[in-house]
Amino acid sequence: MTPAAEPRRQRELASLYATVKSLTALGELDEVLQSIVHHAHDLIGTDFTYLSLVGADGRLSARASEGTISAEFLAAAIPATVGLGGKVLASKSPHWVRDYATSTLIQHDPNFDRLVVTEDLVALLGVPLVIRGEAVGALFAADRSERSFQAEEIALLNAFADHAAVALDNARLYEESRTALRELRVAYGKIERAQAIHEALTGVVLDGGTPGDVAQHLADQLGGTVTLLDRAESPLRTDLAEAVEDARRTGRCRTSPGADGTDRSVAAVQAGDSYLGALVWSRPSGTGDDTDLRTLERATHILGLLILKEQAVAEAGERLSGELLTEVMVGSPGIGPAQRARARARAIDVDRLDLVLVADSPAVPPGDLARHLHDIARDRAGLAGEHLGRATMILPGADAEATVADVHTRLRRTLGGPVLVVGESASGHDWARAYALAGRCGAVMRALGHTDGGATTRQYSLYAMVFDPERAGELDRFLAGSIGALLEYDRRRGTDLVGTLGAYYVHRANVAATARALHLHVNTLLKRLDRAGTVLGSDWRHENDLELQLGLRLHQLRAAAS
Repeated sequence: MTPAAEPRRQRELASLYATVKSLTALGELDEVLQSIVHHAHDLIGTDFTYLSLVGADGRLSARASEGTISAEFLAAAIPATVGLGGKVLASKSPHWVRDYATSTLIQHDPNFDRLVVTEDLVALLGVPLVIRGEAVGALFAADRSERSFQAEEIALLNAFADHAAVALDNARLYEESRTALRELRVAYGKIERAQAIHEALTGVVLDGGTPGDVAQHLADQLGGTVTLLDRAESPLRTDLAEAVEDARRTGRCRTSPGADGTDRSVAAVQAGDSYLGALVWSRPSGTGDDTDLRTLERATHILGLLILKEQAVAEAGERLSGELLTEVMVGSPGIGPAQRARARARAIDVDRLDLVLVADSPAVPPGDLARHLHDIARDRAGLAGEHLGRATMILPGADAEATVADVHTRLRRTLGGPVLVVGESASGHDWARAYALAGRCGAVMRALGHTDGGATTRQYSLYAMVFDPERAGELDRFLAGSIGALLEYDRRRGTDLVGTLGAYYVHRANVAATARALHLHVNTLLKRLDRAGTVLGSDWRHENDLELQLGLRLHQLRAAAS
């Protein structure tokens, strides 16, 4: 994280902690809602932010606000079926408009449109407040100029709306328990327990806990075990697939009895429409009640915000690392003072970055593979990212072969499938040349059938003429002497005698097998071989046979490396 981003992250975490504290405090409802709106406004950064609830008369009116906004606007009450609010409530999903006054996507209310003009409201984003499947209000962020709202802004405002809905729900439960204290003593005790759990979870967050720490603390409070599945793990748990999908769709816990005398409850961790994972609570059959299930559900809101923050931090780090990697690659050999300073700020010594690695997997896109490399780069004080379509990393590499082998082992274990890692030592900060050699060597290795392993280019020095541009002249001379006549014939006649002979030797001079591989009739193949004999001489199958085969193979590998 750059020094400039640190204050914003501290402000986000402070808002998160304050919001969670407001949620667990069970204080006055208006104070809780005002606190949530205040922190949402601080993070979203619009001109003003307000929260409206649907009243008993079916009209939508503001209950909390932040920013420069007139009293007349806040006092207005409009039907809950019109405007952007009506669209948000009806769909129970976020909506926004670039220019409210001119938008044709919403049903306009004349009285509210008059206030829109007076207030100079232009861009408006609304997200729903949903309690137990019912949309009870909406949280709005407004600007006085045209703008588009980004996905991360929508997800963040939606997360605060989720907290506002939980605050409303908590307040209602608290008021109900207070009015029937004697009759509902047991229920009150459960609510107190839920409050204590939330306060304990807040303490975990305030102490810098991770989502895993929150899940463990929740298990300590509820009993049994609580497992946090990330969004990549969830599809792999086929025994939970139906429960996870149901929890995602309904936003509620899904409980099912296990075959081993246990009950399992699944709650989805979501931020708006973004699915972030699931909580699985396992305990002895017959234990746990509705309050515990609601506690599990509410814990997902805390986890959702924590996971979003962790993702934001990780993505920012990956982006900075990738950008710096690209800059030093493009600018090499050598490194400028600005890049050196940025690397130093990340505790990276660029003078020790002398090993370039390129990774490739047939089952994993380069962008996803680069994210795995970021984890390794952080551990080894290096840089990682996607460069020219390849997952790339630059590391200190005192022992290049051992480093490449270790990176391959970690990636193989993480991916659970084949991955190829090729390393090349860089001298004089010439990372671009090392990258080119590693990439071309990787192509040669794949052409040789090597798709899983870690190696340096030195381990494939036998093929250096193919992947090292500085030896291209040597390769040109060898190919000219071995298959030059064939290459020239193909160039002039538009034939492919070189490819035909290459396949012929790959199939160990078996005419029938070669014909099947090339989808040719045997007679057609024999005529091509005779034509090759005319070009090379009648004894081409006996004299200089090894040199011819080697020339054909090197020609194929050069094409693959290019």
